[in-house]
Amino acid sequence: MDHLSGHRQQTIILASSSVYRRQRLAKLLPTFETVSPNIDETPIEGESAECLTARLAREKAKAVVSGQPALIIGSDQSASLDGLTLHKPGSHANAVKQLQNCSGRTIRFYTGLCLFNNVTKNEQWSVETCDVDFRALSNDEIEHYLAWEKPYDCAGSFKVESAGINLFKALRCDDPNILIGLPLIQLANMLRTEGYNPILARAPVSAEYDCHYSEVP
Repeated sequence: MDHLSGHRQQTIILASSSVYRRQRLAKLLPTFETVSPNIDETPIEGESAECLTARLAREKAKAVVSGQPALIIGSDQSASLDGLTLHKPGSHANAVKQLQNCSGRTIRFYTGLCLFNNVTKNEQWSVETCDVDFRALSNDEIEHYLAWEKPYDCAGSFKVESAGINLFKALRCDDPNILIGLPLIQLANMLRTEGYNPILARAPVSAEYDCHYSEVP
């Protein structure tokens, strides 16, 4: 560890095969590895959406076996409407039903996050929430949107990072990345607790690439 900078270089592993989480993490970290955790994600009978995401995030992080010291990130997401868990639709018909049920209503999304140190066995975890107010959606809007993005692998049947934002009236959350399945603000806090500073992990930009501004007379 560099005691002047307060940063310890470490191997980071994302326990996920999700392209969306990989894209989000690339915004935060210069380098990391990805490993599919291959766990059973079947909900326990009577398990709430919040408890499900917490349990699966922790299981994913601990399921990854690495031959080197590493900080392993696990994450999972689900949503609920009137206390009922909304899962990934998996088909067009299920996605239509989900969006029809969400139309004009508020959905709560839960994203479970875990950072596991495979050497010290220290485990940090949390569940972050985001409330989404949907607009009143017409059947034509639903059909056109699903044909456009085909979000059948996304909880709630939309992609917030692209055209799905058209479906919403408002979002209420501490971090918009919660909706994409990887809360970066909370993750950065967890990494710093482990001595890994995402800002200091990046190589300094050469001065010749600095942006300069001058007023035009």
